Amino acid sequence: MDPDFLNALTQSSTLDRSLSEAVITKGEKRKLIKQTSSKNPKLEELKLFLTEWINRTLKEEHIVVKSLEEDLYDGLVLHHLLENLGSLKLDVDRIALTEKKQRQKLSVILEAVGKCLKLEESQLKWSVESILAKDLLSTLHLLVAIAKHFEPTLALPPNVQVETITIETTPVGLKTSNAVEYITENKENIEAQSKNDAFDELFSCAPDKLDAVKKALLQFVDKHVGKLGLNVKDIESQFSDGVILLLLIGQLEGYFLNLRNFFLTPASTMEMFHNVNLALELLAEGGLLNFPVNSEDIVNGDTKAIMRVLYCLYSKYKTKEA
Repeated sequence: MDPDFLNALTQSSTLDRSLSEAVITKGEKRKLIKQTSSKNPKLEELKLFLTEWINRTLKEEHIVVKSLEEDLYDGLVLHHLLENLGSLKLDVDRIALTEKKQRQKLSVILEAVGKCLKLEESQLKWSVESILAKDLLSTLHLLVAIAKHFEPTLALPPNVQVETITIETTPVGLKTSNAVEYITENKENIEAQSKNDAFDELFSCAPDKLDAVKKALLQFVDKHVGKLGLNVKDIESQFSDGVILLLLIGQLEGYFLNLRNFFLTPASTMEMFHNVNLALELLAEGGLLNFPVNSEDIVNGDTKAIMRVLYCLYSKYKTKEA
């Protein structure tokens, strides 16, 4: 049988099932997890992990979650979760019985999440309507973002990806597109990193050259952030909060970092993790980071980890004028 015909048949069947699970109104665009990914073992592992994490966090409040889609859409569990994790006091009713009240409650909750995570509206992978509609993809993105922000050391299952189908209604009918989307970080297992990279060799076999490499990296950083009135002298302490790293990336990549997106004077470890994670995401998106980095190592001032990250920028921009 013709392969193109089989592909079309499969696509049509998937679309029919997706439409049966979601009401797509005129002019609306919806992104859904495809049936082919719904029983993905990694996805199931993440769902179980998040469910157990919520139940563990809210154990004292006698709240038990069994289904992420069915138990979170009305805002009750999210409300308790944010109050518990972030000590946030939200001006909403404890229980919202009508859809109107649930929508109002979710609006307040998600606005608070956006402010805590310092995310612009365009960066959000969830919405009031998608959570209210029990959309699994949106719910997972929301929970992962909350977990990473409030408990940055939580060992979320890595590399969880799903096939998605985006459905949009147009004047001429339905328009669909397929994609692969990561829900948790796309990174290889840290243990899989080469045991003998240049910095391992430097630290173990040529410690006499370590200071010279440190000095070269610090001079490089100082040259580019000096115009901002910063003086960089110590690798272990001055990069652990992510601030100088973010400002350096902005200077080298030529864009302005909105001060609302990071903490310029982080007052807690949680805020430091936020900055470092943002810096690593920017480096990965820019194609500058092609190996796994544990943000905890950066926050803890691990010299080797910080030097590896700085070298990514140095290797590309060492000839760039300040």
